[in-house]
Amino acid sequence: MPLGTVYLIPTVLAEDNIETIPSYITDAIKQCEVFFVENEKTTRRFFKKLWKEMVFDNYEWHAIHKAEENVITNFKQQLIAGKNIGIVSEAGCPGIADPGQILINEAQQLQAIIKPLVGPSSILLALMASGMNGQCFKFNGYLPIDSFDRKKKIKELETESCRTKCTQIFIETPYRNNQMLKDIISVCKDETKLCIASNITANNECIITKPIYQWLKQLPDIHKMPTIFLMMGESI
Repeated sequence: MPLGTVYLIPTVLAEDNIETIPSYITDAIKQCEVFFVENEKTTRRFFKKLWKEMVFDNYEWHAIHKAEENVITNFKQQLIAGKNIGIVSEAGCPGIADPGQILINEAQQLQAIIKPLVGPSSILLALMASGMNGQCFKFNGYLPIDSFDRKKKIKELETESCRTKCTQIFIETPYRNNQMLKDIISVCKDETKLCIASNITANNECIITKPIYQWLKQLPDIHKMPTIFLMMGESI
């Protein structure tokens, strides 16, 4: 029996902006028999907006969480049984800053067909709009929680960016955004460029790049706003 196909199904970054999802995503959903999702409730709500006639009970649903061993085993069994599987992330694109990457790796090991589908990536959209180096960039995920360690890491990223001309990209839990911003401002050089990209694809989207000395004049309140931070140091 041939292996099933894995469809990497993108989701919306802002709940109301369903127009950011290409129409062919609905066709991909219809090809699947099993879904491994980060959040079943929001995925079902999202699917219903794309395909109102979808009968959820006709499909198998599994939570990814951190892709525990039993989830991985179940995923492999479904794939070997020839079932088409959809992976859905809360991060926009499966496999990018997302635990679904672990399942995708398992599919690669089995040499299954994997179909990545086009959708919004907050990381790439922020980079596109930042005006920073799009040929050399690095996504660092979450920085340390401890303020001392976080400041140290920010300074390391700034130094690396100055040396390599590489755009440094990172994120924070939304309720700690303002503290992250204060730490960036406190340790970075005045000339270092900082892009703050908040609520990407939402109606109140805001993506602004300025050097640190200009941000010092007035810091935005980005508390609880989904935000991407991009930093570009001046070349040494």
